[in-house]
Order: sequence, then structure tokens, then C-alpha cells
Amino acid sequence: MLEKSIPDVLKITICGIDELGGHADAKVTHVLSILDPATPAPSVFERYGEHARLELRFHDVIEVDLAGYDPPQPHHIASLLDFGRAMTASAVERPHLLVHCHMGISRSTAAATLVMASTMPERSPQDIMAEIARIRSKAWPNLRMIEIGDSMLGRAGALIRAVRARHRELAASLPQVATFMRDSGRGRELD
Repeated sequence: MLEKSIPDVLKITICGIDELGGHADAKVTHVLSILDPATPAPSVFERYGEHARLELRFHDVIEVDLAGYDPPQPHHIASLLDFGRAMTASAVERPHLLVHCHMGISRSTAAATLVMASTMPERSPQDIMAEIARIRSKAWPNLRMIEIGDSMLGRAGALIRAVRARHRELAASLPQVATFMRDSGRGRELD
């Protein structure tokens, strides 16, 4: 029997805060919001239909020792993995998950990668990363989130390798993104 394609099993939308209004009528069943700690919750979700929602708050950083920043922690990743598992265990036949962060580039793409890896363990990390890049062409998953999730999911570094390959690919095609990430203290994603 042929394996179903990822979009046949789970619809995923990845976006930034400023794009949320454009998805209000998209029949989203689950929302994973990742916000900076001081950012107010977007009011646009009042326009969405009934949906389950998880809100996580941490900064888009990959190092734990940056003064004034709250990095992603294991409890954040455990919560998003649990949310993904509950979503696929729900009565919804083909869930539509919307994942957003501030820009829809790093935290959201890392979260979507981890949800897919958790709920579709038979999928290779390369297939998952390819699907994330198809959904969001500017995907640059947050490495710290992936490192934590890879460990929790017992993927033995496979998710990390797939994401680092994505970082190299995007850095080669968009050097300005690589420069921005390096200047933002995320050089480890490029090394």
C-alpha cells in the first residue's frame, strides 16, 4: 500500500502575525501561536471558526545565555509535541494546523517540522523538511528548537542534519538571510 502524501494527512499553514487575517476563513482546526514574551495575543483569532489553540512564548534565539532573552526550553517543545499528538488523535479527519510566529520563518517552521516528525514518525527528516520548504519557501527553522525536539523524539540527530542542510541551502541562495542570521547571533546555524 502506498503511503499517503503529507498534505493528504495533515494540512499545514505557516505564517507571520501580519498574515493571520488572510487565513480567518481557511477552516483552521488547530492554531499553534509562538509569540515573544511581551507581545499581546493577536485578536484576529476571534474571527476564526472553532479551533484548538496553543500559545507559547519565547524569543527567537538559539543560545541560552543571552541576557534579556527567553530562549525555547524543553517544556515549550514538549507542549507543542503534545499539542500535535492531540491534534492527530482528535476526531478531525484531516486537521488543518496553522502555525505562526512573528515573521513565519524560524520558530513557526521549527514547530511545524517537529509536529510533523512527531505525528508522522515514518517520514524521513528530509521529506519533512522538503514539505516545510514547500509550504514556506523562506523557512529557516530555529536550531535550538530542533535540537531539543530531535532529542525528545529519539531521532539521533537526523532532524538536526536535515534542518542544517536547509540552512546551508537557503544561505547559498539568499546570502542576505545568512548575513542577517549571523548578525543576529545565530551563526551556529551556519557553522
